[in-house]
Amino acid sequence: MFAHADRKASYKVPPTVVTDRLVSQEARRIKALEEQKRRRAQKFDTARNLDAFADLSLGPSDDDEDEDVADAPVIIREGIAGYASLAKQPENLQPPENQEQQMEDIARLKKKRTKNKRKRTKAKASKWADKCMYAELLEMKEEPSVWADGESEPDDGLPSDMEQGWVAVAPVPIGKRCLAVTHQSAAGVIGISPNTTLRSRLLGKMLLPRFPSSLPPLTILDCILDTNWRQNGIVHVLDVMKWKGQDVADCETPFRFWWRDTRLAELPRFSPPSSAFHFSLANDRTPAQSAQQTDSYRFPYPTSFIPIPYHTDTTFGSLVSSIIPMARSTREISVEVPASAPFQPHSPTSMSIDTTYNPIGSRLSKIVTNQIPSDGLLLYVAQASYEEGTSPLSCWVPIQPIAGSGDQVGAATTSNSSPLDLFQR
Repeated sequence: MFAHADRKASYKVPPTVVTDRLVSQEARRIKALEEQKRRRAQKFDTARNLDAFADLSLGPSDDDEDEDVADAPVIIREGIAGYASLAKQPENLQPPENQEQQMEDIARLKKKRTKNKRKRTKAKASKWADKCMYAELLEMKEEPSVWADGESEPDDGLPSDMEQGWVAVAPVPIGKRCLAVTHQSAAGVIGISPNTTLRSRLLGKMLLPRFPSSLPPLTILDCILDTNWRQNGIVHVLDVMKWKGQDVADCETPFRFWWRDTRLAELPRFSPPSSAFHFSLANDRTPAQSAQQTDSYRFPYPTSFIPIPYHTDTTFGSLVSSIIPMARSTREISVEVPASAPFQPHSPTSMSIDTTYNPIGSRLSKIVTNQIPSDGLLLYVAQASYEEGTSPLSCWVPIQPIAGSGDQVGAATTSNSSPLDLFQR
């Protein structure tokens, strides 16, 4: 039982990708940033077709051309008729005696290859697997190392450019990391046709059936599905990889976050699904579950894509006075639910209701405020582009201690200490 509890508590620990435990996180971060710069420059050079013009020249001059003509060998041009007699035709074209056996062997080999190909197809991972930029736990030292000269500042493990080269994201909500992927719907009506899927971070599997949303087609967002999305219908948007077919992943972090907020603010607003959806879902539950949920509205699918706040001012004063307290606080987000649905004051999501009714479309809806608890603080390198998989270019500072974090290199957190408290100290 205790082993099962430990596994359940350590599911948030990022998988270690460190092969050399003697290399610090900052050294790996610098190497990863340089590799991104190299790939970006190579991509630009390829787009400009510089390699195609590398061996081109203006051609020889007239003097060189005369000399080349004088020294050029004489080419004798003849037809191929003279060589026709040299070709020998086979006298007898007899099929081999074991031709039938060879055909059977070939058919058996093709059948075996087809069977193996089917097995490989079944075991093939989803193309959305491990596409999120997953943060490493930030390396910190409880007791900073003091250098022998006595003049240099103690090494606490934090990035040396924390005040200038980073972007903070807080408060990070509690939920399941996923990708929101939109497709080109056949009807082409935004908000009505099911065009959006949520893919799990690690395996890329579908978390929910395809549902309608106001997101444009050909969009990929890095998101966190709220733990209480059935009650509030919220998906928290962390980052953007592609928007309406435009690749944004190669852009730097501040631009991606600005683009995310600007584009999400332009999305049209739709009324929440009617109670008919609620009744259809209730038919799939047991009688006991239906009796418990008949008094509250439940979202059949997420309807609100809310960006997580980001902060470009990461000076020590701003971190201590604003960003870290915000990472500890509970965020309030207002959503709309159908006005005909009754309200429970003691629901587990700690919601409050506004008496103002807001007409959207042909139905009335009411505004409900949800309390979203925080899970910690995320830090991104400002100059870095979006990188798939676990990367030192993004670091996580959780509020609660993570079981099993000792396996992470340099994650100096004890079983009872809070990483965010250590970061503040």
